[in-house]
Amino acid sequence: MTNMVKSHRLPDGQPQQEISAILNDVFQRLLAAYGPQHWWPGETPFEVMVGAILTQSAAWSNVEKAICNLKAKGLLTPAALRNVALPLLAETIRPSGYFNVKAKKLKELVNWLATYRDNIDLLRTGDLHDLRAELLSVYGVGEETADSILLYACGRPMFVIDAYTVRVTGRLGITPEQRTYAGWQSHFMENLTNQVALFNEYHALLVIHGKNTCRKKPQCTGCCLSKICQSSGHQS
Repeated sequence: MTNMVKSHRLPDGQPQQEISAILNDVFQRLLAAYGPQHWWPGETPFEVMVGAILTQSAAWSNVEKAICNLKAKGLLTPAALRNVALPLLAETIRPSGYFNVKAKKLKELVNWLATYRDNIDLLRTGDLHDLRAELLSVYGVGEETADSILLYACGRPMFVIDAYTVRVTGRLGITPEQRTYAGWQSHFMENLTNQVALFNEYHALLVIHGKNTCRKKPQCTGCCLSKICQSSGHQS
């Protein structure tokens, strides 16, 4: 663990504690409540990469339909996606929504992957921040998508920030000084052990908690984090 971002006063009046201790406490409470999540859903690292594109502004159930279509047509390989006609690809992934744009994004992703000879193992080594910068230069790959690919497909330690992460930790009152993607990401990465397995599990647990309990209208009764949540019982 490295630098502290800030301190936090728990709602029950306990003295201030290091943010790292609080984040680890949150993780343990979530893990006890939900158990291991075994993320990301996908049979291969490349399928995970494709899923990271398709899940943009889409429910995962619809992404699964699109991936099934790709498999049925033999299109779930980098070479196949490069060679397939754009209109056919778009129609194949129609269930994921925004299918014309996402088809272009997939084309750009596999064209970039060709520079690594379609060998995802080559993405598991080398400078992490340089690789992230490369991914961010690919059309259609933003920070959340890039970090999902790095963490879940490449096994690199990058904490993924999404709306669930911001909502849950924001309601807990453990927020970074800079409420940007980079600020939230540093908030976790500078205060947790730098481990792929931990980042993987923590993000997955925040997602399931955000979907099941800490919704836009929170379901505070029975919440595993209610004792340490500054917003517990409030419709914030």
